[in-house]
Amino acid sequence: MAFRRAITKRLIDGYKCLRPSNTKILRHYMTSSNLTDPIMGIRIESIALPRREEETAVKGLSVSETKKLLRMYQMEKVKARLRDIPKNSVSYWEFVQICCETCGNNDEQGSLMAQSLDHAGCVVVLGDIVFLHPHQIAKSMAAMINRTSALPNDPRKEELAQLETTKKCIDIKARRIVQAELYCGLGFLAAQTIGLMRLTFWELSWDVMEPICFFVTSLHFLLGYYFFLRTSTEPSFEGFYQQRFKTKQKKLMESHGFDFLRYTELNSLFTPLACKSEVSTV
Repeated sequence: MAFRRAITKRLIDGYKCLRPSNTKILRHYMTSSNLTDPIMGIRIESIALPRREEETAVKGLSVSETKKLLRMYQMEKVKARLRDIPKNSVSYWEFVQICCETCGNNDEQGSLMAQSLDHAGCVVVLGDIVFLHPHQIAKSMAAMINRTSALPNDPRKEELAQLETTKKCIDIKARRIVQAELYCGLGFLAAQTIGLMRLTFWELSWDVMEPICFFVTSLHFLLGYYFFLRTSTEPSFEGFYQQRFKTKQKKLMESHGFDFLRYTELNSLFTPLACKSEVSTV
């Protein structure tokens, strides 16, 4: 009991020197029956130094953020150099060299930069060729898909049907005009033959008409040869008919505002197995 009263007196004398948090130890001692706990508590609290709160304020950028900004700067610099190239494509070796020069002649960083640009879609690498304008390739692919893909309810089918109807009317009209010209030619040849016969047997003699018929035949040969030079077609009745038909067809299409290129495109899209000879070229 005397030992306990001495310790209690010592604690009361040093009560004012203790921090507010140490009053819990005194209260614990006053209610505890074990003397070892308060003694160990007093020694630990008296020896331990108060902890200081660490300041966590970040000044500037971290290393990873700095590398990220540097990489972005290098990538934009490479893009600017690629935009200055007038060509649409370069070799992969030239592309890697540009990346290496931008990265300070570092081959490893240049190769990584080239791979990053390829993965990001800034360029398109196909084998040993690098296409510098991916948006142009995307537009070409979209146009190709639209041209080669036909849906069941595609509105272009109606447009093709209208064009086919217009073309049939134009072909019929052109065929009638050409047939009329051929009938006129038949009448001219018949009149020429009758005239030569009249001159040979009634008006003049064969001695006079023989050289005239020779020169008339030579004139027909010259006209056939000229027709071959202009059209690269054999001077025959069928060749003359086809050339006159195409000429009249072209004039009628222009007068009716018929888009023959659009008709050919739609016809090849919806009838890909059709023979090319079925579509007349203008």
